[in-house]
Amino acid sequence: MMSKHSVLSESVISPQLEAQSIELERILSVQGSQAKLVGANGEKITIPEPIYQVLLQVVHAMASGKAISIIPQQQELTTQQAAEFLNVSRPYLIKLLEQGEIPYIKVGSHRRVRFDDLMNYKQQRDVKRDQLLTELTQMSQEAGFYE
Repeated sequence: MMSKHSVLSESVISPQLEAQSIELERILSVQGSQAKLVGANGEKITIPEPIYQVLLQVVHAMASGKAISIIPQQQELTTQQAAEFLNVSRPYLIKLLEQGEIPYIKVGSHRRVRFDDLMNYKQQRDVKRDQLLTELTQMSQEAGFYE
């Protein structure tokens, strides 16, 4: 059982794990069937739909060879973890924190960023990027670069 502060991360997907994930994805994707979990003692329980959907997403990602991380929304990340999540440098992340772009708390002399605040920032950043790309494409079309 994961504690409320644990982070599960699988950084490397081995070929064997990827192959097993592909088989598991095939089984889980059968329409009209309810997935069940069978305990070591033979006891069976139907997997609730919300948990089943999360499991299916995880298995699909792993079957595609992607690494996964499961982080509780209230999880507090170090600035290094937050920077890695956003794929930016730690100094750049600290600049964002100090400019008020992302909320943070101080634990002693260390900054901590809540995962849900990081996700909100990332979603807003992605929306802005998409809008800028759309505007740039429209300007390029109007200038005749796409003929």
